[in-house]
Amino acid sequence: MDPIKNVDLSPKANIYFDGNVISHSFKTAAGEDKSTGAILPGEYHFGTAAPERMDIIAGQCSVVLDGTTETLAIAEGSAFEVPGNSGFTITVAGAPCQYICSYLSE
Repeated sequence: MDPIKNVDLSPKANIYFDGNVISHSFKTAAGEDKSTGAILPGEYHFGTAAPERMDIIAGQCSVVLDGTTETLAIAEGSAFEVPGNSGFTITVAGAPCQYICSYLSE
């Protein structure tokens, strides 16, 4: 993955699930709100306010979107989208899963 240049990064980490998920928020030069982080092995549920796109940049995971029963296998280099005012359960087995989350406009 290419570096993301000219960002405004929040140095304070967002820490979830007893430190098993850690991210940093940033804003791109184009004004896009994003976060990047790592998810250690386990199963976690996240709620969304705005729609999100999760790009998996290292590792892999499986995802079940709220309101569905289908398990999506998401490999490095792939992505999934989550509607606003919804959520998803993400499961990571093995190596940590690294991601970039883009907060999309509705």
